[in-house]
Amino acid sequence: MFRLQKQRQFGASSEKFPSGQLTLFGEETSHSSTLENTTVQGTSKAYNQKKKKRKVRESLNNELPVTVVHHSLPLKEQACSDCGHSMHVMKKEIRREIKIIPARAEIVQHERDVFSCRTCEKENTHTPIVRASMPEAVIPKSMASPSAIAYVVTQRYMYATPLHRLEAQFRQLGVNLSRQTMSNWLVLSTEELLRPLYSAMHQFILSLPVLHADESTQQVLYEEGKQPSSKSYIWLYRTGRIGPPCAIYVYSSTRSATNPKLFLENFKGTLHTDGYSGYEGLENVSLSGCWAHLRRYFDKAVKAAPKNKKEAPTLSELALMKIGEIYKIERKITSQSFAKRRKVRRKESLPLAEAFFAWLQSIQPIVTPKSQLGKAIKYGINQKEKLLRPFLDGILDIDNNRAERSIRPFVLGRKNSLFSITPKGAQSTAILYSIVESAKENKLNVLAYLVHLYETLPNIDKNNVNELAKLFPWSKKLPEQCYLSKN
Repeated sequence: MFRLQKQRQFGASSEKFPSGQLTLFGEETSHSSTLENTTVQGTSKAYNQKKKKRKVRESLNNELPVTVVHHSLPLKEQACSDCGHSMHVMKKEIRREIKIIPARAEIVQHERDVFSCRTCEKENTHTPIVRASMPEAVIPKSMASPSAIAYVVTQRYMYATPLHRLEAQFRQLGVNLSRQTMSNWLVLSTEELLRPLYSAMHQFILSLPVLHADESTQQVLYEEGKQPSSKSYIWLYRTGRIGPPCAIYVYSSTRSATNPKLFLENFKGTLHTDGYSGYEGLENVSLSGCWAHLRRYFDKAVKAAPKNKKEAPTLSELALMKIGEIYKIERKITSQSFAKRRKVRRKESLPLAEAFFAWLQSIQPIVTPKSQLGKAIKYGINQKEKLLRPFLDGILDIDNNRAERSIRPFVLGRKNSLFSITPKGAQSTAILYSIVESAKENKLNVLAYLVHLYETLPNIDKNNVNELAKLFPWSKKLPEQCYLSKN
Protein backbone atom coordinates (compact mmCIF):
# COMPACT_ATOMS: atom_id res chain seq x y z
CA MET A 1 0.00 0.00 0.00
CA PHE A 2 2.87 2.36 0.80
CA ARG A 3 4.59 1.69 -2.54
CA LEU A 4 1.33 2.21 -4.45
CA GLN A 5 0.64 5.49 -2.65
CA LYS A 6 4.20 6.63 -3.33
CA GLN A 7 3.77 5.77 -7.00
CA ARG A 8 0.46 7.70 -7.22
CA GLN A 9 2.00 10.77 -5.57
CA PHE A 10 5.43 10.92 -7.17
CA GLY A 11 5.52 8.44 -10.04
CA ALA A 12 4.44 8.69 -13.66
CA SER A 13 0.78 7.89 -14.33
CA SER A 14 1.64 6.03 -17.53
CA GLU A 15 0.96 2.28 -17.56
CA LYS A 16 3.47 1.69 -20.37
CA PHE A 17 5.70 -1.32 -19.76
CA PRO A 18 9.46 -0.61 -19.98
CA SER A 19 10.40 -2.18 -23.31
CA GLY A 20 13.81 -3.68 -23.93
CA GLN A 21 14.48 -4.57 -20.29
CA LEU A 22 12.67 -7.87 -20.04
CA THR A 23 11.89 -10.53 -22.64
CA LEU A 24 9.10 -13.05 -22.74
CA PHE A 25 11.17 -15.97 -24.02
CA GLY A 26 14.38 -15.30 -22.05
CA GLU A 27 16.84 -14.42 -24.84
CA GLU A 28 20.35 -13.52 -23.75
CA THR A 29 21.10 -9.87 -23.13
CA SER A 30 24.13 -9.98 -25.42
CA HIS A 31 21.96 -10.91 -28.39
CA SER A 32 19.55 -8.03 -27.82
CA SER A 33 22.40 -5.53 -27.33
CA THR A 34 24.05 -6.72 -30.56
CA LEU A 35 20.80 -6.28 -32.42
CA GLU A 36 20.36 -2.82 -30.92
CA ASN A 37 23.88 -1.76 -31.98
CA THR A 38 23.26 -3.04 -35.51
CA THR A 39 20.04 -1.05 -35.74
CA VAL A 40 21.67 2.14 -34.50
CA GLN A 41 24.59 1.80 -36.97
CA GLY A 42 22.24 1.14 -39.86
CA THR A 43 20.14 4.13 -38.94
CA SER A 44 23.15 6.44 -38.73
CA LYS A 45 24.34 5.34 -42.19
CA ALA A 46 20.96 6.02 -43.69
CA TYR A 47 20.90 9.42 -41.99
CA ASN A 48 24.29 10.37 -43.47
CA GLN A 49 23.33 9.22 -46.96
CA LYS A 50 20.09 11.19 -47.08
CA LYS A 51 19.75 14.75 -45.84
CA LYS A 52 17.08 15.39 -43.27
CA LYS A 53 14.10 17.14 -44.83
CA ARG A 54 12.76 20.25 -43.20
CA LYS A 55 9.29 19.78 -41.78
CA VAL A 56 6.55 21.84 -43.32
CA ARG A 57 4.71 24.10 -40.87
CA GLU A 58 1.25 22.60 -40.26
CA SER A 59 -0.11 25.06 -37.69
CA LEU A 60 -1.63 27.38 -40.31
CA ASN A 61 -4.77 26.29 -42.13
CA ASN A 62 -4.79 26.95 -45.86
CA GLU A 63 -8.42 28.08 -45.65
CA LEU A 64 -7.73 30.87 -43.16
CA PRO A 65 -8.21 34.37 -44.63
CA VAL A 66 -4.95 36.16 -45.44
CA THR A 67 -4.51 39.91 -45.06
CA VAL A 68 -1.46 41.24 -46.94
CA VAL A 69 0.31 44.22 -45.41
CA HIS A 70 2.69 45.65 -48.00
CA HIS A 71 5.84 47.48 -46.89
CA SER A 72 7.84 49.45 -49.45
CA LEU A 73 10.17 52.44 -49.74
CA PRO A 74 8.72 55.88 -50.39
CA LEU A 75 9.07 56.98 -54.01
CA LYS A 76 11.81 59.49 -53.10
CA GLU A 77 13.96 56.77 -51.53
CA GLN A 78 13.74 54.39 -54.50
CA ALA A 79 16.64 56.11 -56.25
CA CYS A 80 20.05 54.42 -56.16
CA SER A 81 22.40 56.00 -53.65
CA ASP A 82 25.39 55.50 -56.02
CA CYS A 83 24.17 56.47 -59.50
CA GLY A 84 20.82 58.11 -58.82
CA HIS A 85 18.78 55.89 -61.15
CA SER A 86 15.51 54.28 -59.96
CA MET A 87 15.75 50.82 -58.45
CA HIS A 88 13.52 47.80 -59.13
CA VAL A 89 12.05 45.21 -56.71
CA MET A 90 14.59 42.41 -56.71
CA LYS A 91 12.53 40.06 -54.47
CA LYS A 92 9.96 40.06 -51.70
CA GLU A 93 10.68 38.99 -48.14
CA ILE A 94 7.65 37.42 -46.51
CA ARG A 95 6.93 36.94 -42.81
CA ARG A 96 3.64 35.31 -41.74
CA GLU A 97 1.97 35.94 -38.37
CA ILE A 98 -1.12 34.64 -36.67
CA LYS A 99 -3.54 37.40 -35.73
CA ILE A 100 -6.13 36.64 -33.05
CA ILE A 101 -9.37 38.64 -33.11
CA PRO A 102 -10.89 38.53 -29.59
CA ALA A 103 -14.58 37.81 -29.07
CA ARG A 104 -16.89 40.80 -28.83
CA ALA A 105 -20.49 41.23 -27.78
CA GLU A 106 -23.16 43.21 -29.60
CA ILE A 107 -26.93 43.64 -29.36
CA VAL A 108 -29.20 42.36 -32.13
CA GLN A 109 -32.61 44.04 -32.05
CA HIS A 110 -35.38 42.18 -33.89
CA GLU A 111 -38.12 44.46 -35.25
CA ARG A 112 -41.22 43.04 -36.92
CA ASP A 113 -43.80 45.03 -38.88
CA VAL A 114 -47.44 44.42 -38.04
CA PHE A 115 -49.94 45.35 -40.79
CA SER A 116 -53.62 46.27 -40.54
CA CYS A 117 -56.22 47.71 -42.95
CA ARG A 118 -57.31 51.34 -42.33
CA THR A 119 -60.44 50.86 -44.43
CA CYS A 120 -61.58 47.90 -42.34
CA GLU A 121 -60.76 49.89 -39.21
CA LYS A 122 -63.28 52.59 -40.33
CA GLU A 123 -65.99 50.56 -42.07
CA ASN A 124 -65.92 46.97 -40.68
CA THR A 125 -66.24 45.50 -37.23
CA HIS A 126 -63.34 43.12 -37.90
CA THR A 127 -59.85 44.31 -38.82
CA PRO A 128 -57.38 41.72 -40.16
CA ILE A 129 -53.88 41.96 -38.69
CA VAL A 130 -50.87 40.41 -40.48
CA ARG A 131 -47.42 40.07 -38.92
CA ALA A 132 -44.17 39.66 -40.81
CA SER A 133 -42.40 36.33 -40.31
CA MET A 134 -39.64 36.26 -37.69
CA PRO A 135 -37.58 33.34 -36.33
CA GLU A 136 -38.67 32.03 -32.94
CA ALA A 137 -36.56 32.88 -29.91
CA VAL A 138 -34.42 30.18 -28.35
CA ILE A 139 -35.91 30.99 -24.95
CA PRO A 140 -39.12 33.06 -24.99
CA LYS A 141 -38.87 36.47 -23.32
CA SER A 142 -35.13 36.11 -22.86
CA MET A 143 -32.14 38.01 -24.24
CA ALA A 144 -30.43 34.70 -25.03
CA SER A 145 -29.47 34.26 -28.69
CA PRO A 146 -28.40 31.05 -30.47
CA SER A 147 -24.79 32.27 -30.60
CA ALA A 148 -24.75 33.33 -26.92
CA ILE A 149 -26.03 29.97 -25.65
CA ALA A 150 -23.77 28.08 -28.06
CA TYR A 151 -20.77 30.04 -26.77
CA VAL A 152 -21.61 29.26 -23.13
CA VAL A 153 -22.14 25.56 -23.92
CA THR A 154 -18.84 25.33 -25.84
CA GLN A 155 -16.85 27.03 -23.10
CA ARG A 156 -18.46 25.03 -20.31
CA TYR A 157 -18.68 21.53 -21.85
CA MET A 158 -15.89 21.52 -24.41
CA TYR A 159 -13.22 23.59 -22.66
CA ALA A 160 -14.33 22.83 -19.05
CA THR A 161 -14.60 26.52 -18.11
CA PRO A 162 -16.72 27.01 -14.95
CA LEU A 163 -19.59 29.50 -15.15
CA HIS A 164 -18.03 31.89 -12.63
CA ARG A 165 -15.03 32.30 -14.97
CA LEU A 166 -17.36 32.85 -17.90
CA GLU A 167 -19.10 35.52 -15.83
CA ALA A 168 -15.75 37.32 -15.51
CA GLN A 169 -15.10 36.95 -19.25
CA PHE A 170 -18.44 38.51 -20.17
CA ARG A 171 -17.77 41.35 -17.76
CA GLN A 172 -14.63 42.15 -19.75
CA LEU A 173 -16.80 42.34 -22.88
CA GLY A 174 -19.11 44.87 -21.22
CA VAL A 175 -21.91 42.38 -20.47
CA ASN A 176 -23.08 41.81 -16.90
CA LEU A 177 -24.25 38.22 -17.24
CA SER A 178 -24.53 36.29 -13.97
CA ARG A 179 -23.71 32.62 -13.62
CA GLN A 180 -27.28 32.00 -12.48
CA THR A 181 -28.63 33.46 -15.72
CA MET A 182 -26.27 31.31 -17.78
CA SER A 183 -27.26 28.23 -15.77
CA ASN A 184 -30.94 28.98 -16.48
CA TRP A 185 -30.15 29.34 -20.17
CA LEU A 186 -28.50 25.91 -20.23
CA VAL A 187 -31.31 24.13 -18.39
CA LEU A 188 -34.22 25.78 -20.25
CA SER A 189 -32.74 25.43 -23.73
CA THR A 190 -31.77 21.81 -23.07
CA GLU A 191 -35.20 20.76 -21.81
CA GLU A 192 -37.16 22.56 -24.54
CA LEU A 193 -34.92 22.05 -27.55
CA LEU A 194 -32.11 19.48 -27.16
CA ARG A 195 -33.92 16.72 -25.26
CA PRO A 196 -35.94 15.53 -28.32
CA LEU A 197 -32.72 15.36 -30.37
CA TYR A 198 -30.99 13.56 -27.49
CA SER A 199 -33.83 10.99 -27.30
CA ALA A 200 -33.66 10.40 -31.05
CA MET A 201 -29.89 9.79 -30.80
CA HIS A 202 -30.56 7.36 -27.95
CA GLN A 203 -32.99 5.35 -30.06
CA PHE A 204 -30.55 5.36 -32.97
CA ILE A 205 -27.64 3.76 -31.11
CA LEU A 206 -29.92 1.01 -29.77
CA SER A 207 -30.29 -0.22 -33.35
CA LEU A 208 -26.55 -0.91 -33.66
CA PRO A 209 -25.01 -4.34 -32.87
CA VAL A 210 -22.11 -3.13 -30.67
CA LEU A 211 -21.94 -0.54 -27.89
CA HIS A 212 -19.47 0.49 -25.18
CA ALA A 213 -20.48 1.46 -21.63
CA ASP A 214 -18.83 3.09 -18.63
CA GLU A 215 -19.86 5.17 -15.61
CA SER A 216 -18.37 7.81 -13.31
CA THR A 217 -19.41 9.63 -10.16
CA GLN A 218 -21.19 12.99 -10.03
CA GLN A 219 -22.07 15.02 -6.95
CA VAL A 220 -25.49 16.69 -6.74
CA LEU A 221 -26.05 19.00 -3.78
CA TYR A 222 -29.84 19.14 -3.50
CA GLU A 223 -31.30 15.73 -4.26
CA GLU A 224 -34.33 14.41 -2.45
CA GLY A 225 -33.54 11.69 0.07
CA LYS A 226 -29.75 12.02 -0.25
CA GLN A 227 -26.98 13.87 1.55
CA PRO A 228 -25.09 16.55 -0.41
CA SER A 229 -21.87 14.55 0.00
CA SER A 230 -23.37 11.34 -1.43
CA LYS A 231 -22.47 10.05 -4.89
CA SER A 232 -24.63 10.13 -7.98
CA TYR A 233 -23.55 8.79 -11.37
CA ILE A 234 -23.16 9.70 -15.02
CA TRP A 235 -23.45 6.67 -17.30
CA LEU A 236 -21.93 6.63 -20.78
CA TYR A 237 -23.03 4.57 -23.76
CA ARG A 238 -21.29 5.00 -27.08
CA THR A 239 -20.95 3.37 -30.48
CA GLY A 240 -18.12 1.03 -31.46
CA ARG A 241 -16.59 0.15 -34.81
CA ILE A 242 -19.98 -0.05 -36.51
CA GLY A 243 -22.03 3.08 -37.09
CA PRO A 244 -21.20 6.79 -36.79
CA PRO A 245 -19.48 8.07 -33.63
CA CYS A 246 -22.12 8.85 -31.01
CA ALA A 247 -21.79 9.21 -27.23
CA ILE A 248 -24.83 9.33 -24.93
CA TYR A 249 -24.47 10.37 -21.27
CA VAL A 250 -27.20 9.55 -18.76
CA TYR A 251 -27.61 10.90 -15.24
CA SER A 252 -28.74 8.64 -12.42
CA SER A 253 -28.86 9.03 -8.65
CA THR A 254 -27.58 5.47 -8.11
CA ARG A 255 -25.28 2.87 -9.62
CA SER A 256 -28.04 0.30 -9.60
CA ALA A 257 -28.30 -2.35 -12.32
CA THR A 258 -31.74 -0.97 -13.22
CA ASN A 259 -30.06 1.95 -15.01
CA PRO A 260 -28.48 -0.03 -17.89
CA LYS A 261 -31.60 -2.19 -18.05
CA LEU A 262 -33.76 0.88 -18.67
CA PHE A 263 -31.40 2.48 -21.17
CA LEU A 264 -30.68 -0.75 -23.09
CA GLU A 265 -34.24 -2.06 -22.99
CA ASN A 266 -34.48 -2.50 -26.79
CA PHE A 267 -30.80 -3.20 -27.45
CA LYS A 268 -29.83 -6.56 -28.94
CA GLY A 269 -26.11 -7.03 -29.39
CA THR A 270 -22.74 -6.96 -27.63
CA LEU A 271 -21.85 -4.50 -24.88
CA HIS A 272 -18.23 -3.70 -24.00
CA THR A 273 -17.83 -3.19 -20.24
CA ASP A 274 -15.13 -3.07 -17.56
CA GLY A 275 -16.41 -6.04 -15.57
CA TYR A 276 -18.90 -4.18 -13.34
CA SER A 277 -21.59 -6.64 -12.22
CA GLY A 278 -24.37 -4.10 -12.80
CA TYR A 279 -24.34 -4.99 -16.50
CA GLU A 280 -25.05 -8.65 -15.80
CA GLY A 281 -28.45 -10.11 -16.62
CA LEU A 282 -29.33 -7.83 -19.55
CA GLU A 283 -31.76 -9.57 -21.90
CA ASN A 284 -30.54 -10.24 -25.44
CA VAL A 285 -27.16 -8.66 -24.59
CA SER A 286 -23.79 -10.42 -24.52
CA LEU A 287 -20.94 -8.82 -22.60
CA SER A 288 -17.39 -8.35 -23.88
CA GLY A 289 -14.57 -7.82 -21.39
CA CYS A 290 -11.76 -5.28 -21.28
CA TRP A 291 -8.13 -6.39 -21.54
CA ALA A 292 -6.96 -2.88 -20.63
CA HIS A 293 -8.62 -3.23 -17.21
CA LEU A 294 -7.04 -6.65 -16.70
CA ARG A 295 -3.65 -5.25 -17.66
CA ARG A 296 -4.16 -2.38 -15.20
CA TYR A 297 -4.51 -4.88 -12.34
CA PHE A 298 -1.14 -6.45 -13.19
CA ASP A 299 0.45 -3.01 -13.69
CA LYS A 300 -0.68 -2.11 -10.17
CA ALA A 301 0.85 -5.38 -8.91
CA VAL A 302 4.20 -4.47 -10.51
CA LYS A 303 4.18 -1.03 -8.87
CA ALA A 304 3.19 -2.45 -5.49
CA ALA A 305 5.96 -5.07 -5.44
CA PRO A 306 9.52 -4.44 -4.26
CA LYS A 307 12.00 -3.48 -6.96
CA ASN A 308 12.99 -6.53 -8.95
CA LYS A 309 16.77 -7.00 -8.65
CA LYS A 310 16.82 -10.26 -10.63
CA GLU A 311 17.22 -10.56 -14.38
CA ALA A 312 14.26 -12.92 -14.66
CA PRO A 313 10.82 -11.21 -14.79
CA THR A 314 8.42 -11.53 -11.89
CA LEU A 315 4.99 -13.12 -12.34
CA SER A 316 3.35 -9.69 -12.67
CA GLU A 317 5.88 -8.56 -15.27
CA LEU A 318 5.47 -11.83 -17.12
CA ALA A 319 1.69 -11.29 -17.22
CA LEU A 320 2.20 -7.82 -18.72
CA MET A 321 4.45 -9.25 -21.40
CA LYS A 322 1.94 -11.97 -22.28
CA ILE A 323 -0.83 -9.39 -22.62
CA GLY A 324 1.56 -7.25 -24.68
CA GLU A 325 1.91 -10.08 -27.21
CA ILE A 326 -1.87 -10.02 -27.73
CA TYR A 327 -1.86 -6.25 -28.21
CA LYS A 328 0.93 -6.53 -30.80
CA ILE A 329 -1.37 -8.61 -32.97
CA GLU A 330 -4.21 -6.12 -32.46
CA ARG A 331 -2.05 -3.22 -33.63
CA LYS A 332 -1.29 -5.06 -36.88
CA ILE A 333 -4.95 -5.74 -37.75
CA THR A 334 -6.63 -2.60 -36.40
CA SER A 335 -7.27 -1.12 -39.88
CA GLN A 336 -8.17 -4.37 -41.63
CA SER A 337 -11.64 -5.65 -42.53
CA PHE A 338 -13.83 -7.38 -39.96
CA ALA A 339 -13.47 -10.72 -41.76
CA LYS A 340 -9.67 -10.46 -41.80
CA ARG A 341 -9.57 -9.41 -38.14
CA ARG A 342 -11.76 -12.37 -37.18
CA LYS A 343 -9.53 -14.81 -39.09
CA VAL A 344 -6.28 -13.52 -37.56
CA ARG A 345 -7.75 -13.43 -34.06
CA ARG A 346 -8.95 -17.03 -34.21
CA LYS A 347 -5.62 -18.20 -35.59
CA GLU A 348 -3.15 -16.14 -33.53
CA SER A 349 -4.77 -14.23 -30.66
CA LEU A 350 -7.18 -16.86 -29.32
CA PRO A 351 -4.46 -19.49 -28.64
CA LEU A 352 -2.38 -16.86 -26.80
CA ALA A 353 -5.39 -15.78 -24.71
CA GLU A 354 -6.35 -19.36 -23.81
CA ALA A 355 -2.74 -20.14 -22.87
CA PHE A 356 -2.67 -16.99 -20.74
CA PHE A 357 -5.72 -18.08 -18.70
CA ALA A 358 -4.32 -21.60 -18.31
CA TRP A 359 -1.15 -20.01 -16.93
CA LEU A 360 -3.19 -17.86 -14.51
CA GLN A 361 -4.95 -20.93 -13.15
CA SER A 362 -1.61 -22.72 -12.72
CA ILE A 363 -0.04 -19.93 -10.64
CA GLN A 364 -3.13 -19.00 -8.61
CA PRO A 365 -2.47 -21.57 -5.84
CA ILE A 366 1.01 -20.15 -5.13
CA VAL A 367 -0.03 -16.48 -4.94
CA THR A 368 -1.45 -14.79 -1.85
CA PRO A 369 -5.14 -14.11 -2.65
CA LYS A 370 -5.30 -10.64 -1.05
CA SER A 371 -2.10 -9.36 -2.66
CA GLN A 372 -2.29 -7.09 -5.71
CA LEU A 373 -1.17 -9.97 -7.91
CA GLY A 374 -3.72 -12.27 -6.32
CA LYS A 375 -6.50 -9.77 -7.03
CA ALA A 376 -5.33 -9.45 -10.63
CA ILE A 377 -5.38 -13.20 -11.14
CA LYS A 378 -8.82 -13.52 -9.57
CA TYR A 379 -10.21 -10.73 -11.78
CA GLY A 380 -8.78 -12.39 -14.91
CA ILE A 381 -10.17 -15.83 -14.11
CA ASN A 382 -13.60 -14.44 -13.19
CA GLN A 383 -13.75 -12.44 -16.44
CA LYS A 384 -12.37 -15.22 -18.64
CA GLU A 385 -15.53 -15.82 -20.69
CA LYS A 386 -16.02 -12.11 -21.45
CA LEU A 387 -12.33 -11.55 -22.18
CA LEU A 388 -12.27 -14.39 -24.74
CA ARG A 389 -15.37 -13.15 -26.59
CA PRO A 390 -13.62 -10.45 -28.72
CA PHE A 391 -11.35 -13.06 -30.31
CA LEU A 392 -14.36 -14.81 -31.86
CA ASP A 393 -15.55 -11.75 -33.79
CA GLY A 394 -13.89 -9.08 -35.91
CA ILE A 395 -16.27 -6.23 -35.10
CA LEU A 396 -15.42 -6.17 -31.38
CA ASP A 397 -12.58 -4.38 -29.60
CA ILE A 398 -10.46 -6.23 -27.05
CA ASP A 399 -10.85 -3.39 -24.54
CA ASN A 400 -13.26 -0.68 -23.46
CA ASN A 401 -10.91 2.21 -24.18
CA ARG A 402 -13.43 3.92 -26.46
CA ALA A 403 -15.75 4.44 -23.50
CA GLU A 404 -12.90 5.53 -21.25
CA ARG A 405 -11.79 8.16 -23.76
CA SER A 406 -15.34 9.47 -23.98
CA ILE A 407 -15.85 9.65 -20.20
CA ARG A 408 -12.59 11.59 -19.74
CA PRO A 409 -13.97 15.02 -20.86
CA PHE A 410 -16.73 14.71 -18.27
CA VAL A 411 -14.18 13.88 -15.56
CA LEU A 412 -12.12 16.94 -16.53
CA GLY A 413 -15.20 19.15 -16.37
CA ARG A 414 -16.10 17.67 -12.98
CA LYS A 415 -12.68 18.63 -11.60
CA ASN A 416 -13.29 22.26 -12.55
CA SER A 417 -16.97 22.57 -11.65
CA LEU A 418 -17.07 20.03 -8.80
CA PHE A 419 -20.85 19.43 -8.61
CA SER A 420 -24.34 20.10 -9.94
CA ILE A 421 -26.84 21.99 -7.80
CA THR A 422 -29.97 20.00 -8.69
CA PRO A 423 -30.81 16.75 -10.51
CA LYS A 424 -32.33 18.84 -13.31
CA GLY A 425 -28.97 20.53 -13.80
CA ALA A 426 -27.20 17.16 -13.81
CA GLN A 427 -29.62 15.88 -16.47
CA SER A 428 -28.92 18.95 -18.61
CA THR A 429 -25.20 18.33 -18.16
CA ALA A 430 -25.60 14.76 -19.46
CA ILE A 431 -27.52 15.93 -22.54
CA LEU A 432 -25.07 18.73 -23.35
CA TYR A 433 -22.05 16.44 -23.04
CA SER A 434 -23.82 14.01 -25.40
CA ILE A 435 -24.27 16.69 -28.06
CA VAL A 436 -20.80 18.23 -27.68
CA GLU A 437 -18.80 14.98 -27.56
CA SER A 438 -20.72 13.47 -30.49
CA ALA A 439 -20.05 16.62 -32.51
CA LYS A 440 -16.34 16.45 -31.69
CA GLU A 441 -16.16 12.79 -32.71
CA ASN A 442 -17.77 13.61 -36.06
CA LYS A 443 -15.18 16.35 -36.79
CA LEU A 444 -17.65 19.21 -36.47
CA ASN A 445 -17.03 22.81 -35.53
CA VAL A 446 -18.83 22.52 -32.19
CA LEU A 447 -19.69 26.21 -31.84
CA ALA A 448 -21.07 26.49 -35.39
CA TYR A 449 -23.00 23.23 -34.98
CA LEU A 450 -24.61 24.41 -31.74
CA VAL A 451 -25.58 27.73 -33.33
CA HIS A 452 -27.23 25.77 -36.15
CA LEU A 453 -29.13 23.63 -33.63
CA TYR A 454 -30.39 26.60 -31.62
CA GLU A 455 -31.45 28.42 -34.80
CA THR A 456 -33.22 25.40 -36.30
CA LEU A 457 -34.87 23.53 -33.41
CA PRO A 458 -37.29 26.34 -32.35
CA ASN A 459 -38.68 26.43 -35.91
CA ILE A 460 -39.29 22.72 -36.66
CA ASP A 461 -41.61 19.99 -35.42
CA LYS A 462 -39.56 18.33 -32.71
CA ASN A 463 -41.81 15.25 -32.75
CA ASN A 464 -40.83 14.52 -36.36
CA VAL A 465 -37.98 11.99 -36.23
CA ASN A 466 -37.03 12.65 -39.87
CA GLU A 467 -36.55 16.34 -39.13
CA LEU A 468 -34.45 15.54 -36.06
CA ALA A 469 -32.33 13.06 -38.05
CA LYS A 470 -31.21 15.92 -40.30
CA LEU A 471 -29.62 17.51 -37.22
CA PHE A 472 -27.68 14.46 -35.99
CA PRO A 473 -23.92 15.20 -35.68
CA TRP A 474 -23.24 12.63 -38.42
CA SER A 475 -26.01 13.88 -40.74
CA LYS A 476 -25.08 14.78 -44.32
CA LYS A 477 -27.72 17.54 -44.28
CA LEU A 478 -25.73 19.88 -42.04
CA PRO A 479 -24.55 23.19 -43.57
CA GLU A 480 -20.93 23.41 -44.62
CA GLN A 481 -19.98 25.86 -41.85
CA CYS A 482 -20.68 23.14 -39.26
CA TYR A 483 -17.62 21.15 -40.37
CA LEU A 484 -14.05 21.77 -39.37
CA SER A 485 -12.09 23.21 -42.28
CA LYS A 486 -9.61 20.74 -43.73
CA ASN A 487 -5.93 21.56 -44.13
